[in-house]
Parts: sequence; structure tokens; C-alpha cells
Amino acid sequence: MEEIKLGMVGLGTVGSGVLEMVQKHAAKISAVTGRKLALKTVVVRNLAKHAAVAQQVHLTTDLNEILTDPEIQIVVEVMGGIHPAKEVITQLLTAHKHVVTANKDLIATEGAELIELARANHCDLLYEASVAGGIPILRTIADSFAADQITEVKGIVNGTTNYILTQMVQQHWSYEQALQKAQELGFAEADPTNDVKGKDAAYKMVILSQFSFGTRVPVAAVATEGIDQVAAQDVAQAAAFGYTIKLVGVARLAGDGLFVEVAPALVNRHHPLAEVNNENNAVMVRGQAVGDTLFYGPGAGGLPTANSVLSDITTVMKNMILKTNGNSFNRYSKQLALAEPATVKDRYYLALTLPDQPGEMQKLTTVMAKLNASFSQIVQQAGQNGQARVMIITHEMSKAQLAQLQAALAALKTATLHCAYRVIE
Repeated sequence: MEEIKLGMVGLGTVGSGVLEMVQKHAAKISAVTGRKLALKTVVVRNLAKHAAVAQQVHLTTDLNEILTDPEIQIVVEVMGGIHPAKEVITQLLTAHKHVVTANKDLIATEGAELIELARANHCDLLYEASVAGGIPILRTIADSFAADQITEVKGIVNGTTNYILTQMVQQHWSYEQALQKAQELGFAEADPTNDVKGKDAAYKMVILSQFSFGTRVPVAAVATEGIDQVAAQDVAQAAAFGYTIKLVGVARLAGDGLFVEVAPALVNRHHPLAEVNNENNAVMVRGQAVGDTLFYGPGAGGLPTANSVLSDITTVMKNMILKTNGNSFNRYSKQLALAEPATVKDRYYLALTLPDQPGEMQKLTTVMAKLNASFSQIVQQAGQNGQARVMIITHEMSKAQLAQLQAALAALKTATLHCAYRVIE
């Protein structure tokens, strides 16, 4: 049986998972593809750090050993980050190596350029593992929804923030306590900024938007809010209202445009996303024909992510056999403008403080009435220093109305708006 040699750049958690799966599942890979797969060379930064696997695979610090090796036809990039990963993949594609990557940051920001370079060199560039770890969501959207019009894709796509919020809800921990525990368990990095600020999820929503709607939205255009300002009292009040707070990414058609956002949201406790806890991920895709479908599973971790990497590798192997390499992972392309704020409509949870004195609630209701906005639930609690905390769930209103409401509350000078979270029923 013909053998296909594999190279890899990086040997961290995901890279180690790839090595393990190539070794343990060699027989099935051969049965599926009709070819043997062997990992020949791995590029690492520090040879001594990976001495334990030196007997299993050839380790080197020199990328040229892969670039100039004619036996190596497929290369896995799992080093992470945008630079020097972009330069590495550029060199690999230019050397006519097929590339499989799990690098969401890179694909979201520089993907268009690399995809074009892959096409020009008749190479495959696949990145299923860049979104939602072990959930095969990108290939499912590209293949299984090829004939359906997707109208919305939303989900929990960051395991770190989902773990933190789960602990805040279930254990009644503060944000700081939950983050510390996440770091102790390895779910959160020492510097968790990209996760807790929502940037990691925004990268993934950029990629999901491109697959679902054919439009590449710049990362800077994704309205992004993290969980680092979520207050324990809002978590408690959400529960009292019948909701749980999740960091949700959403991309949906609105009017003639596309709306993409990552932000905390109140999710109805009966909604499927409300049951997605700890480090797990879930993506819900709504199609005009099929309706709502939910894809659930581990959003990170060495072996789940490595499984998605191996899925891409077997696809490349099949393409090599059929001589069909060089096609884009996702061919769907449609240019949509960003949706106008007046067309994006949701219900919202608002938490604000007002002076605890007569007339202040009337000012609030007057402001909302002028904007043709109203609320379905409202709770007022006595606060400190003569301030009352008011928590509201509105009826449906547009992003434009929400912006006007925020400006009007600021103009009152006595009201402080702490959060405005979308409500998902």
C-alpha cells in the first residue's frame, strides 16, 4: 500500500493529539483512504522539551527539512498565533505542500490571502479544527447545507468563557473566582484576554459567517463584548427571570445585510444552548428548509481538536488520490453589506442604577415611550448610597433604538446603564 508522509509544525496539546491519533488509528485511516499515513518530521522550537517522543518521530528546529523533503506532501500547522504562522504556511504552500491548520486567528484575519495562494499552487488548505474543536461544523455547513439558505448561525464557541459562566451560575462564584479555577484546570491561559474579551469567539464567528453566508466580515466589524464585566447580581437576576447567561456568537441575515456579534446573552432555560455547560461548545444553524439544527461537543482539547485535524488530513489524501487538490474548502461566495442597526431586532436585558427617589422610574418609562420601546418584565431592588438597581427585559427593539436609549439615559445624568444583553428565547 502506498504511504503518504506527513509533516507537522508545532507539538503542543493539539500536535501531541495528532501524533497519538496517527499512531493509534493508522489501520482505520488506511481502510478509509486506501493509503498508509506516516508522520515523518515535526518542527519544534525546543528539542529538549520534546525528548520523550524523539524515538517516535523525527524532531527538528529547521522548517527547511519539511520544505525540501519531496516525500512530505501534507503538513499540519498547530503552532498557533498569526505570526510567524502566516509566514510558515506561505512557505509551505509555495513549496506545493498541502496544509491543514487549527489556527482560527490566522484564518479569520489572513485567510483570504492564504486561500488564494493555496489555489494558485493547486494545494489544499483545510481548517475544520479552527472552529469549535471536535465539532465538524465547517464541513457540515459547506456540504450538508449546500442547497439550503442559512438565515442564522449562533452558538457557544469558546470553552473558557462557557466554563467560567457555568461556575458563576451553578456555584454562585464571582467572575474572579471562576476565572482562577479555569486557569488552575488549564481551561484558561495565564493571559485569558482573548477569551474573556470575546476576541477568540469573534475569530470563529468570522469563519462561520464566511461558510454560512459567503461573506467575509472583517474582525474589526464584529461587535464584540466579553464576559469580564458580567456581574454576579445579573447572573442571579437572569436566573430569577428564567434565563442563564452565556457568551453567544451570532451571525444572521437582517434586512438586506448581515449582522455579526459576540456578546453575553440571556438564554431561556428551556433553549438547547442553556444546557451547554463547562468547556463544551454548541453551534445552532437555522436553514430555510431544515429549520434549527444543533451541533454539540467538546470545543477544545488535544484529542477532540486532533480528530478534526485528522478529518482534514484524510480529505486531503482522498483529493490526492482523485487528483482534485486545489479547490477551496468553501466555495460559497456572496457579498453582503453589514446590516443596518434599524433592521437588527431583539429583546434585551437592561441593568441600570437610578436614584432611589420619586420620579426617577417615571423618567425612565418616559424615555422608553418616546423611543416606542417597552418592557415585559421589571424588577427594582434597593441598592447602596441612595441608589436603586433596576433590571428590565424589554419587548423587541432594534439596535438603533437601543443606541438611542443608551444616549437618552446618559443624557439624564442620574441613570447609569451597566449592561444591555440580548435575550434568546
